Amino acid sequence: MESVDKRFLRYVQFATTSDEESETTPSSEGQVLFLKELLKEVEALGLKNCRDHISKGYITAELPKNTEKECATVGFIAHVDTSPDAPGKGIKARTLLHEGGDILLNPELGITLSQAEFPELNQYIGKHLIVTDGTTLLGADDKAGVSEIMTAMEYLLHHPEIKHGTIKIAFTADEEIGRGVDFFDVKEFGAEWAYTMDGGEIGELEYENFNAASAKVVVNGRNVHPGYAKGKMKNALSIAMEFAQALPHAEVPEQTEGREGFFHLNQMEGTVERCELHYIIRDHDRTRFEERKKSFATLAKKIDEKYGKETLCTEIKDQYYNMLEKVTPVMHVVDIAKQAMKDCGIEPKVSPIRGGTDGARLSFEGLPCPNIFAGGHNFHSRFEYVPIESMEAAVSVIIRICELVEKR
Repeated sequence: MESVDKRFLRYVQFATTSDEESETTPSSEGQVLFLKELLKEVEALGLKNCRDHISKGYITAELPKNTEKECATVGFIAHVDTSPDAPGKGIKARTLLHEGGDILLNPELGITLSQAEFPELNQYIGKHLIVTDGTTLLGADDKAGVSEIMTAMEYLLHHPEIKHGTIKIAFTADEEIGRGVDFFDVKEFGAEWAYTMDGGEIGELEYENFNAASAKVVVNGRNVHPGYAKGKMKNALSIAMEFAQALPHAEVPEQTEGREGFFHLNQMEGTVERCELHYIIRDHDRTRFEERKKSFATLAKKIDEKYGKETLCTEIKDQYYNMLEKVTPVMHVVDIAKQAMKDCGIEPKVSPIRGGTDGARLSFEGLPCPNIFAGGHNFHSRFEYVPIESMEAAVSVIIRICELVEKR
């Protein structure tokens, strides 16, 4: 059997950054290559019904039941892409024993994983961490989840004494850009419920997430020679900054936590003639979410009227909704995950996701799908790391869930 950390170190060598500008599915060739590799691996392991839906952005496979009991079919899902927020190619990962203090990631560039900036490191003194060289992300989001599911399936295949029902697994593309399950066939997948292995630190269990929308604001200006611009120039960059500054200053990611929503400007580019701003809008409460979108559009209209018709063109698109309303009627799926963690000596940490997963959308398509920890920290960043012990714990939780479902 291949250990979860060795499998993970192998997987992160696939460059699978998703590309929001691409119109293909999957959005990048690296994801296609990785999904093809995973399809070969699930077939080689001996899983059944291995299905190539790569042109639709995912693959699926099945571990057949080995019990005479009638029991639910449960699924486990992870995504293969990494975030475009940081470089994801040429990852130089290494394993170290964390003995406390700062971790020097890159001596040549002086890049350090600082204990002062990332105090969670103190939880892992004496643990084995997988880190980068500080020039790329690591890819624990979500190749840790992929590795954990694969390792758990291999373990169950090698230990038939562990009784379980039919287990479905799926690996999806483009989760990071909100397209992960655009073409996912829930009915064909055939699970009664599933778990995404896409959470953070050990113990995380989430069944409440943001309502989410993306927004694009295009500012159309007018360029005139600056020496003769009075009364003629309309500077798109200045108008864009005026719009950004008119949004609530405290309602941004860096000043919010828990269930507090925000407006996040995550990309801005342009010239005097034309400028584009890209936002994400988030809130756990559906009513406040709708109010946020409305206030955003109202502000754009107000500034458009100030500078002339069609100065600001705004497009707002819903991405996903809070899965809480779909999971609440079937809370036993959460209770099983909680019990599995406790049985593995892990204290469940139930909290709302300040983000989203494929599970959010799948829950609204009829597949209730809470989110379980994959073990990583500092996702989407050059300072990402994952404790091996946390990944091993996630594997144990998957196996225990399969056992508990069979015992129901």
